[in-house]
Amino acid sequence: MEKKKIPMRMCIGCREMKPKKDLIRVVKSPEGNILLDSTGKKNGRGAYVCKDINCIKKIARQKALSHAFGIAVEPSVYADLEKEFSEIEQ
Repeated sequence: MEKKKIPMRMCIGCREMKPKKDLIRVVKSPEGNILLDSTGKKNGRGAYVCKDINCIKKIARQKALSHAFGIAVEPSVYADLEKEFSEIEQ
């Protein structure tokens, strides 16, 4: 029997390859909104980040979403993502 292939994605914070299910997807919707995608199925351009508050803080410091999405991302967006992430973790 064939082993099922595990989809791997790179965290934009620590740059490590990890199984997709171990990461959180951040999506830029077609309207230009940036939000966490807990389902992994929302429409738009996606970037992945570890389920680790340190990686969330690191992408804010490095402005990694601006680079990943090719647009200027406001600092308030990173703060909102951090807040949303801490709500998910509880």
